[in-house]
Amino acid sequence: MASEHGEKKLGLRSVVSISVGLIIATSCLVSLGQGAGTIGVVFVFAMIIACLLNMTTVASLSELNALMPNTTGGLAQYTLACMGPFPTLISMVGGYLICNMLSCGVEASIFSFAMSDTFSMLPLPSLAYTFIVTLLLMIANLYGVDIFAKIQDIVAFLLVGSMLVMGIIGAIGLGTGAKVEQPYSMTTDFSSIASMTAVAFWLFIGAEYVIPVSKDVKNAKRNVPLGMMIGLGLICVVQIIMVFGFHNYVEWGELANSPAPHLLYGMNLLGPFGKMWMTLVAAFAVISTQNSTVNALASICQGMAKMNMMPQVFAKTNKRGVPYVGVVFVSVFIFIFAALSNNSSDAISFLILVGSVFWMISYILAHIDVLILRKRLPKAPRSFKVPCGPLFPLIGIAGTVYMILNISSDPSERNAIWILTGLTFFVLGVYSFFWIKYKMRMPVFKSVPVEKVMAMENSMYYTIRKRRGTWK
Repeated sequence: MASEHGEKKLGLRSVVSISVGLIIATSCLVSLGQGAGTIGVVFVFAMIIACLLNMTTVASLSELNALMPNTTGGLAQYTLACMGPFPTLISMVGGYLICNMLSCGVEASIFSFAMSDTFSMLPLPSLAYTFIVTLLLMIANLYGVDIFAKIQDIVAFLLVGSMLVMGIIGAIGLGTGAKVEQPYSMTTDFSSIASMTAVAFWLFIGAEYVIPVSKDVKNAKRNVPLGMMIGLGLICVVQIIMVFGFHNYVEWGELANSPAPHLLYGMNLLGPFGKMWMTLVAAFAVISTQNSTVNALASICQGMAKMNMMPQVFAKTNKRGVPYVGVVFVSVFIFIFAALSNNSSDAISFLILVGSVFWMISYILAHIDVLILRKRLPKAPRSFKVPCGPLFPLIGIAGTVYMILNISSDPSERNAIWILTGLTFFVLGVYSFFWIKYKMRMPVFKSVPVEKVMAMENSMYYTIRKRRGTWK
């Protein structure tokens, strides 16, 4: 936010706190547990690789934001300026909407398991907890009540703080539970470690969502990319400490097969108190995450409908100004994804990996956007530029492609992920082609000039296009 005199007041610490709050989630704890449970403490090497690759993505997105400041559409607008509406629509619907609903559904599934496990005395099936919370949050959002907006950051830091405290207690062996004797490493094969980078990748996504607030950041050229880098590094350190705690108190096999490894670890470390602690903090985090996801994605659907990139029904609002169709649509799909992964660590892991592929593809597009715009607009002013020429974007592309090709160490699971992702993108591709050609009436693959993309921030742009009959 800016002051009355136009002075920007968000400093480096605020950027770090926002990025950390956006990255951390309970599904990260599942990925952390499954990764460590599969290969042991050496999973930290996969985490470091994934963290460094995410840093290259953060750097690329920072450069794109520096070239096109004050835009709110992020990757969609950058890709529109580079490759045209077709990959933009696919990446926005597939890489953003679907991926966020899927990840939120997985979060909800973890929540339902945690609640049913902790409160087993209640005669409720686990999915009932997800249904109740999803319904209540949908109603709250339909009434325009953002019930968790004020405590979102607090909840995120409670989760991070809990991870740090419980990680340290476990790593130095101060837990009240019995310590476990087990090897540090389950493998010495580098390819096995490298194949786990895709699992580790999920631990670090989301830092880039700081970029839309960059206009409110003091010395954004320095603080936005640096703050995101520090946030990623901080999360990496905290989760490394957790892995060493896991090693001392949870058998690797149990950890890998648990739908809620944070509860298992809390119980083994500090008994019922530790389990309840992690349950409550994680529950608040899940509810907060789902609330913000429903709110944000409904608004994105509304914005895309105004841009004629989605059916106009998503632009409709109720008497409170809430895009109610988007709220219901997102809530229903979150529940569907939660039901698909309900009480199954294998299903949770599978959906996390599918979500990772969607996200990785959008990150590859970000790197490609940087390279294209450098070639097309070499002299355009940029307040931030990724150092070392094309090196880091190319490393980001190569590393991310490698993670997609090695998304799972299980060949059958890997093929299933590729097939599901491929079919999803094929359906999105067919929809996007016909929608752009016959509804938006735009060239399918023709890039849109940067200045025109930036003009799209103004609602008059769409009013004029409709009046001219350019859009149906």
